Amino acid sequence: MEERVRQILTDLERVRENLLALSDDIWLSIDHNDQDALLEGVEFKRIYNEKMAQLNSTATGLSALIQKFTDVPLEQPITGGPHRNGTTENERIIRELNRETQHTLDEDFSYKRPYGFVLDGQAYQEILTWRGLYELLGRQLSIKDGARFRDLPNNPHFISKRGNKSFANSPADLRFPLEIAAGVYAEGNLSANNIRDNIKHLLQEFGIDPQTFVIYLREDRDALADTQV
Repeated sequence: MEERVRQILTDLERVRENLLALSDDIWLSIDHNDQDALLEGVEFKRIYNEKMAQLNSTATGLSALIQKFTDVPLEQPITGGPHRNGTTENERIIRELNRETQHTLDEDFSYKRPYGFVLDGQAYQEILTWRGLYELLGRQLSIKDGARFRDLPNNPHFISKRGNKSFANSPADLRFPLEIAAGVYAEGNLSANNIRDNIKHLLQEFGIDPQTFVIYLREDRDALADTQV
């Protein structure tokens, strides 16, 4: 039953992620030089965003209810931390990941699924969703430099020209708040490519070269497994 519950929870989150990617695709397909098409697109986005907000609220509540009742968490990432034989376990995970294709933050991740990543030489795997990857990365950066992370809500690099924040101290300031560290929330209403862009900015803010950040995709892992059957 645990496997079935986690698959349903994953499917629920993937539908949400795919709808966010579809919104990006539709917006990019609009001829922004065509005034009528642009106005029609703006109205579509307004309604779409309202519906997505309703979906986010329902899906989040449903997911939390299921996870609490079944005691089955959506995400259970594996890392070679100090309690897992330290360096030896981390090296094993990296060797396992390196059997697959490495991806960078310069790629299009629409409709693709993350599986793992390597940050500052530390490997993480068994990730199911982009939101899960984003939360895990945020937590690691908050450990790396807590003071800098706590200042993100006030950092102008993470506030859009329209005043929309990527990070906030209050969940009420975000459409889909994710609590990353105590009193620091990240906007979670993001497509895979939005998350990719935010990760680039975060790494630069924390003095990490984005080119050193490696992502592994679940599609590559599944394809590799199929060739070994």
